Amino acid sequence: MTTMPLTEIHPHGYITDKDKYLQRLRRIEGQARGISRMVDEEKYCIDILTQISALTSALQAVGLGLLDDHLKHCVLDAVRMDGPDAQVKIKEASAAIARLVRS
Repeated sequence: MTTMPLTEIHPHGYITDKDKYLQRLRRIEGQARGISRMVDEEKYCIDILTQISALTSALQAVGLGLLDDHLKHCVLDAVRMDGPDAQVKIKEASAAIARLVRS
């Protein structure tokens, strides 16, 4: 008997908020383009750095939201099903948290 990966059994945790994430990411894209424009127009360094800080915060907020969705949905489902998938999902979540903390 073959087992299906959890992602084929259950949709991703963020799927219910997909539109919200896409809207936020489009706004982030606009911020990044704005920063490029500021550099092209030779704006004041501190103003550019302020915008980079805002962009970084926006990306972190998206990342934390996705991590929260992952923990509440994907990891919780894997733990409920037990077995090797549970350990894989927990390790993935730990690695994702480590990456977010380093950034």
